[in-house]
Amino acid sequence: MLSSTGWGATTGGAALIATGYAFGYGEAVALGAACVIAVVMAAAWTLPRPKLGAERRIAPRKVGRGDPAEGVVALTNTGRRTRRGLRVTDRCGDQQVTVDVPPLRAGAAHDLRYALPTTRRGLVPVGPLRVERTDPLGLARRVRSYGASDILVVRPRICLLPVLPSGQAHHVEGPTSDTADDGSLTFHALREYVLGDDLRRVHWRSTARTGTLMVRQMVDVSLPHTTLVLDTRRQAYASEDDFELAVDCAASIAYAAARSNFPVHLVSEAGPVLHTEGSGNDGEALLDRLALVRRSEVKSAAAAFDGLEHHRGGGALVVVTGTGDTDGLSALGRVRRRFERVTMLRIGAATAAAPDITGSGTDVPQLHIASLDALLAGWRWEAVR
Repeated sequence: MLSSTGWGATTGGAALIATGYAFGYGEAVALGAACVIAVVMAAAWTLPRPKLGAERRIAPRKVGRGDPAEGVVALTNTGRRTRRGLRVTDRCGDQQVTVDVPPLRAGAAHDLRYALPTTRRGLVPVGPLRVERTDPLGLARRVRSYGASDILVVRPRICLLPVLPSGQAHHVEGPTSDTADDGSLTFHALREYVLGDDLRRVHWRSTARTGTLMVRQMVDVSLPHTTLVLDTRRQAYASEDDFELAVDCAASIAYAAARSNFPVHLVSEAGPVLHTEGSGNDGEALLDRLALVRRSEVKSAAAAFDGLEHHRGGGALVVVTGTGDTDGLSALGRVRRRFERVTMLRIGAATAAAPDITGSGTDVPQLHIASLDALLAGWRWEAVR
């Protein structure tokens, strides 16, 4: 295909030829013919289909927000001639990355590396990969796609935190620890299926009766449970950066419990997010799920506490919210006595204009968090309180 420059040269050349013939200017005709001939030669240059092998991989496929990730394209010239004028273009989310390829001799291979955007959390589509061949004047180009699109998973940033001590462990060594007995899984209640639940715990009789997929909720009485309420309301945060920090804080707290094989129950005002039972891969599952969390338009946070009124009791409750609107957070007062300890994180700069949480009890500790470093310092103090 012709580039924009090639179309301009073609149009200009045709206009010069027509003008030259109309007014008898031989120089104009010669200049116009030169433009047209250059375009024809450029098209002939790019017409042969280059014999190339191209494969792109993402390293690594899953990264924390702001951490480096790169695309690596392995190019191989499988033809018999040296290839010049090659350019690789890869689309990364709403951005486009273009890299020039040095002359590639017959049978030679070359790896191209380029940075992928990781500033925004979520699933970043990468591809399709396109290889362009252009003539020296940039008048024509031949484009070919290689392979399929891929996905880069940008997770929340996390810092390593201690687990809040809570729960009662039946263990001869004393309090719950990493070496405590697993305990016995005990039937607690039936609840609706949440993405990620083990299908082996589906209660088919109740499912058939209610028309809703129901699963058995099993609890381990010897493990400390962490219940995490993440406020995702748009008006709760002063900025998008504050919300991203809130997700980072929630991910750090959930990951701390999950890497110790402790159960985690994560909810928001929009509904349950994920429930884990304390298996070895729970930390990865929580980070993957939190990579998809978005701000909601729900006006009140009260719905996040509705499902906690029937909590079995015990464990730690952590509420992560912003310094903006507090509508519905007073519902914390209905459930706080069902937990052994309750902590609230207020994400954003602490200002005099930040509204107080009323009706939730004056003895609920509130940590004002403006960065992950502040979370690490405040959380360590809370863990030994």
